[in-house]
Amino acid sequence: MTEIKLTVNGVTHSDEVEPRLLLIHYLRETLGLRAANVGCDTTSCGACTVLLDGESVKSCTVLAVQANDRSVTTAEGLVAEDGTMSVVQRAFRENHGLQCGFCTPGMVMAATSLLEENPHPTEQEVREGLEGNFCRCTGYHNIVASVLAAADTLAGPGSSVGPTSAEVTA
Repeated sequence: MTEIKLTVNGVTHSDEVEPRLLLIHYLRETLGLRAANVGCDTTSCGACTVLLDGESVKSCTVLAVQANDRSVTTAEGLVAEDGTMSVVQRAFRENHGLQCGFCTPGMVMAATSLLEENPHPTEQEVREGLEGNFCRCTGYHNIVASVLAAADTLAGPGSSVGPTSAEVTA
């Protein structure tokens, strides 16, 4: 067993874990955080995407010990203490950026990271930025529209960042 200490959604956790325990399993089984989903275990689908020190990573291929002394944010961690969803989460809801919902937490986390790196993405940059996340329902049109809407909101009133949701092509 190996002792790890990490901050998850602003709360510090210390646990002893098997050195081969994946971060996704630590989050789901040890901490009871269920937003990140186990989809493929091969980094192909992105359903397990979380932020590790602010960077988007697929937690199915990160060992929990690799997160030692680091900060992890899951989709649960984007919600404010008063229950208010983040701008990206609200944009996904308002623009129907989800269907079955399985990929949604990973998409939201990837989009959050993308908008941190590039607050004014074009439609093409959004599509490229989400390439590692797979939606089996093929809801990409509304997912892209959601990310662009979040970018517009983050840019402030009267600002237009890229095309509006209605202008996004499928």
